[in-house]
Amino acid sequence: MFGFLIIKAFFDMWDNLIRIVILNLGFILLMAILVYFPYLFKNSPALFFTCLGLGLVLLFVFTGVVSWMMSRIADYTKPEISELIGVLKATWPTSLLFAGLNLLLVFLLSVAFPVYGQIKSFVGPLASSFLFWVLVFWALASQYYFPIQSRLDRKFFKMLKKMFLLFLDNPLFTLGLFLGSLLVFALSAFTAFLLPGIATILLWQNDALKLRLYKYDHLEKHPEERRRIPWDALLVEDRERVGKRTLKGMIFPWKE
Repeated sequence: MFGFLIIKAFFDMWDNLIRIVILNLGFILLMAILVYFPYLFKNSPALFFTCLGLGLVLLFVFTGVVSWMMSRIADYTKPEISELIGVLKATWPTSLLFAGLNLLLVFLLSVAFPVYGQIKSFVGPLASSFLFWVLVFWALASQYYFPIQSRLDRKFFKMLKKMFLLFLDNPLFTLGLFLGSLLVFALSAFTAFLLPGIATILLWQNDALKLRLYKYDHLEKHPEERRRIPWDALLVEDRERVGKRTLKGMIFPWKE
């Protein structure tokens, strides 16, 4: 299943290359605002943190909208511009809540790590290790947040619950998903994040959730088969939709 996820995510990106590049330009612009704009007010802490918070808000809200677009692409449909206003209205509250929760987590950890690091007894390293693993678990589980928002639910606490349930039920898959995201991020550095870029990471995560949900649809009908999911049967339609590609067909599709 994971091998097919790689193939599907790649061809979904390839088939929407121009759209991916445009969305990545949006991420680059927002990251530039987030990194550089606050430093114009570095002598004014209030304005500095206000600009930083505003930049994060815009980034998370934009991520929610882009994730919805990637979810549509994962379903083999094209997102329409006319739908974006409605999507923005539907996703911005939970995108903002997630931004606030991440800011709170970063603040708490930035305070807690130095405090526990100064404790000389075994309590200090033990507490620091615990916080480190909390951060790791959060990073792994949070990969599902925006795909869940796009596909399953838009109630904040239910979304948090579902992302942790998906992580706990699929730990190895989630780890592979995270390593794949890191690889895409590293490759993007060579193109200044134009390609594959952040939009492709969101596409990768949305494709992953779409395919993984087949497992739960199957288990509703066959709960006794939890230990052997028939992925070959479940992925037949998607394999047909993706099809077999050639290098010539990818570069010159009109000649196929």
